[in-house]
Amino acid sequence: MPKRLPLDVRRTMNLTTEAYDRLRALNEEYGLGNNYLLTVLLSRLDDYADPDKLAAVFDDFIAEYGAPAKGKM
Repeated sequence: MPKRLPLDVRRTMNLTTEAYDRLRALNEEYGLGNNYLLTVLLSRLDDYADPDKLAAVFDDFIAEYGAPAKGKM
């Protein structure tokens, strides 16, 4: 029997409709809940994301939407 990964309770997140739809599609494909999907995606980010492309995505997002002041989140 597979072991369960214990997940600490954190806080609720807000997602765009597009992000939520992508999360639900991954749920359909892999049969994992949202918490496990996000845990896998974030804890293993370096395994599948090119650092330069990831930096460019964040730079583009910040250029379009801005970023909160440090210490405000």
